[in-house]
Amino acid sequence: MGKILVGITSWTEPTLIKSGRFYPATARTAEARLRYYASQFPIVEVDSTYYGMPDERMSSLWVARTPDNFIFDVKTFRLFTMHQTSPLVLPRDIREELPAETARKNTIYYRDLSQEIIDELWRRFERALLPLDSAGKLGVVLFQFPPWFFPGEQERQHIAHCQEMLPQYRLAVEFLHASWTNEKNSERTFNFLKERKLAYVCCDEPQGFNASVPFISEATSDIGLVRFRRNKAAWEKPGNGPASGRFDYLYSEDELKELAPKIKQLSTKTWVMHVLFNNCYEDKAVNHPRQTALLLE
Repeated sequence: MGKILVGITSWTEPTLIKSGRFYPATARTAEARLRYYASQFPIVEVDSTYYGMPDERMSSLWVARTPDNFIFDVKTFRLFTMHQTSPLVLPRDIREELPAETARKNTIYYRDLSQEIIDELWRRFERALLPLDSAGKLGVVLFQFPPWFFPGEQERQHIAHCQEMLPQYRLAVEFLHASWTNEKNSERTFNFLKERKLAYVCCDEPQGFNASVPFISEATSDIGLVRFRRNKAAWEKPGNGPASGRFDYLYSEDELKELAPKIKQLSTKTWVMHVLFNNCYEDKAVNHPRQTALLLE
């Protein structure tokens, strides 16, 4: 059985900090909170990099504030995964280079930018992660593709393109539409990921929706990933309260016991497993890693 690392997806989640039930009162700064988190868990997923481009300075600080064996999985910038993106979150100098018509848009997509700007964004993203990689603290770069990203040759080419733009890093792929893993497409999807040594992300998410992806214990590289997130009541209700409300869910002990064998089975196919709780509303996610780790012993 491969090594299993268990943590959460965001140590900076505002509702987690505000709850006052995880960080000690003395952890009043970003540095203190990361140091405390890293004293409790061996891994974390960085979600802020999805909303805005990271930079080398911040990555260097993360390296300095965590133990030598601590691991960061980093979620890639949303533009790279075909999500709609506000021009306002682009670096200022790049925003200033946009054509006026593009800059005026509320949202832009990957296809809206020139090749020169696209290449520069990739270059900066790769460079920003170098401190983590050089310190041996970069786990995977997570590419979470949207529900409207359907299986097809053009989409597979884009995934391959993403890997080519970050050749020195390990990539993990998460699909948010069930068509990638249905009876018709699953074999082709998993063979594609295996050929390119891209890690498939297994998710425990609400079922019963059109796009719901079932939990499939499939390993396509020597790193396995499982992400936990449930809240069926709020899952497909955009605009209904803060985004964090979609992850307002506390797993029961019975639910964790049911999922533990699936993780164990998957870990037999990998060198290391990353198990991350994305139910990061208030202190719900941080309640589970220790309990889950005990169930996996």
